[in-house]
Amino acid sequence: MPTKDLNGLFLDTLKDVYYAEKQIYKSLPKMAKAAASDKLRAAFEKHHDETEGQIERLEQVFELLGKPARGKKCDAIEGILDEGKEIMEEYEGEPALDAGLLAAAQAVEHYEISRYGTLKSWAIKLGMKDAAKLLDQTLAEEKKTDDTLTKIADTVVNAEGQT
Repeated sequence: MPTKDLNGLFLDTLKDVYYAEKQIYKSLPKMAKAAASDKLRAAFEKHHDETEGQIERLEQVFELLGKPARGKKCDAIEGILDEGKEIMEEYEGEPALDAGLLAAAQAVEHYEISRYGTLKSWAIKLGMKDAAKLLDQTLAEEKKTDDTLTKIADTVVNAEGQT
C-alpha cells in the first residue's frame, strides 16, 4: 500500500500524467489528420514527436524513483480528449473545425502545464533535483506548445472559423 504523504502523491500524480501522455500521443495523429490548416496540422505533428520525448523523460523519473513506469487511468484527460473527439465529429468539414480542435488542444496543454508545474514543485520540495530538471524540460515544452497554438489561433484559425 503506497504511503499517503507527498512522496505517495508525487508517485500517483506521475502515474496519472504518464497515462495522460500516452493517451495524448495516440490522439495527436487523429487531430492532425482532421485539421484543415497546414499550420495547425504541423503543430500537432511536432507535438506528437515532442510527446514521445516527454514519455521517455517520465520513464526516467520513474527510474530515478526505482519504480516501474506504469500509468494510472486519468479521468480528466479522458474527458478532455473525448471533447476533442466530439468536436471532430460535430464540426467535420465545417469552418470552425480547426478553432474547435485548437481549443481542445489548448485544454490538453493547460492540463499538462498544471500537472508538470505541480510535479516539478513537489520534486524540488522532496529533494529530487534530477526529477525536477526532467519535469521542467517538459513543462517548458508544454508552455511553448501552448504559445504556438495561441499564435495559430490569433493569426489563422479563429478568423477562418468565422467564414
